Amino acid sequence: MVDWDRVDELRSKGWDWDRIAEDEKVGFHAEAAAGRPGRQLRAMYHRSRRGGRTSSGGAAPPGRPAKAGGPGWSLVRAGFLSVPFVGVWFLLAFVAPSPVGLLVPALPWIGLALAVVAFVLIYALWRTTGGKRWSPVLRSTLVSGIVLGLVFSGAIALVSTFVYGCPYLPPASSLSSSGGPGWRVGSMPEWTQDGKPVVYFFGASWCPFCSASSWAIWKALSEFGSVSGAVPGYSFAGDEVYPHTPEIILANATLSSPSVAFQVTEYNGPTDGVTAGTSSCVQQAYLVAYSGGSIPFVVAGGKYVHGGSSLINPKALENYTEYNDSSGAQTVESQVQTESTASGSAWLVVQDQTWWIMAMLVKVMGGDIAQLATEVSPNWSAATVANVTADVNSL
Repeated sequence: MVDWDRVDELRSKGWDWDRIAEDEKVGFHAEAAAGRPGRQLRAMYHRSRRGGRTSSGGAAPPGRPAKAGGPGWSLVRAGFLSVPFVGVWFLLAFVAPSPVGLLVPALPWIGLALAVVAFVLIYALWRTTGGKRWSPVLRSTLVSGIVLGLVFSGAIALVSTFVYGCPYLPPASSLSSSGGPGWRVGSMPEWTQDGKPVVYFFGASWCPFCSASSWAIWKALSEFGSVSGAVPGYSFAGDEVYPHTPEIILANATLSSPSVAFQVTEYNGPTDGVTAGTSSCVQQAYLVAYSGGSIPFVVAGGKYVHGGSSLINPKALENYTEYNDSSGAQTVESQVQTESTASGSAWLVVQDQTWWIMAMLVKVMGGDIAQLATEVSPNWSAATVANVTADVNSL
């Protein structure tokens, strides 16, 4: 059986045909009456290149594909194409989760695909003998895989950016702690709507962690304007942890504010474990890049993100669950709205994250609370002004 990859390899090194024919790894057996071995091998080589090679060294029969020994598509060659293709896609999707990673996120899906094709290539190389592991054909295939990966990833980026308006977002690994508990900050572009920084909330009303966190989001928004359409409620009664956590449902909430905009994706249906779909590429971009696949997820002004944990621990509101207080959600709403500082008040649980969200928005708007005095801060309590100012200074 002639190893044509070995032949190509030796030809690239400048060996003459007679010397190649004598190489044991080539596996060529000359016919004694047919003349010089080198001439026989050369004739067979050119004949096979015209008709496609078989592992026995002859021309492939019409209609049958060439097999692994030659330039046809062996498992090894397929691996040398797919591994760099998927590898380049994974790398670029990881570095730029938006716009490259929006079609399929780098983690876990492209990473899993890369692991699979890499395993297939390693397996194919392990089964390959006789010098087939590397040749000019495989080298060119490897280069083709890299080029295809760049073209494919670039096409995704161009379509996502110029057709759907998706922003460029740096990888989650580049973000740093912002000062607020659980918050991270990065060099993302400012996310605005009508010139106002956006607060974005992704969650579900059945989720106790979303329910507890909703109070800080609602209160922070209320400090910048008027929130309508938000109604008190409770998380899923059958949840294994923190059932019936009080919440303010934001699914249909709207904000009227001269300085801040609000966008929300909150599932408010009867099915536990379901989330709603995003309504814009910007929302989806942030969700894919920084949520870690968990809820609740919050963005403040595009620069600050909170994902992978709850803003508020539901356990801190357990005294207000429907089991313990039939009007617990309304009680929390009243205490947070009036900023009650009575012992055991829900406002004491919610206030720190509320102030952090407010501080981040002020920071995005320039960091000068006095500048907002004519439109916002006269409505803020002295404690709110003092703590938001301190938080802004620490960001």
